[in-house]
Amino acid sequence: MSTVNQSTWFEKGMSFAKYRASMSVNQEELGRVYEQLTFTEDDLAFWKELSGRNWKGVVLTADWCGDAALCVPVIQRIAEESNIELRFLIRDENLELMDQYLTNGTARAIPIFIFLDQDGNEACVWGPRSPEVQEMITAARATLPAADAPDFEEKQKQLYRTFKEKITTDPAIWRTVIESVKAKLTA
Repeated sequence: MSTVNQSTWFEKGMSFAKYRASMSVNQEELGRVYEQLTFTEDDLAFWKELSGRNWKGVVLTADWCGDAALCVPVIQRIAEESNIELRFLIRDENLELMDQYLTNGTARAIPIFIFLDQDGNEACVWGPRSPEVQEMITAARATLPAADAPDFEEKQKQLYRTFKEKITTDPAIWRTVIESVKAKLTA
């Protein structure tokens, strides 16, 4: 657990409503997940228990990101049930913060959710994907032609379009995010 106080970043962030209104790429996908997501009774009991922590969160994201179209609405709904206020920052406008949360020490992968305790200190970090979604994308990428193949770029774009469609329409995939976040918040 970091002792870095991230309250300044929280204050700089925008509300979910403002972030959603600013979207031009994945607004429909994000809205679909947000509106259709359901929680189990166990989930709701877990979120209720979390609500006493008085946490808040900073989210590094971007409208173009397919993973964000899945994870942002799921975790926003979790936050609403858990009395956690999230604030949203656009990754490329906040690289100083992003570079503190690189995936595998090198990648500016998003979304990243930085949960802060009541004093503004980092309590835990989640992102950019559930392990199951990571396995899915790794397997899908393995089917691509070599990076120097003439059709690589076209095939990669198609793969990401298909992948985004799948992860933003399949409630079983949404469940992997819920379970992964629960595990992180329990640890």
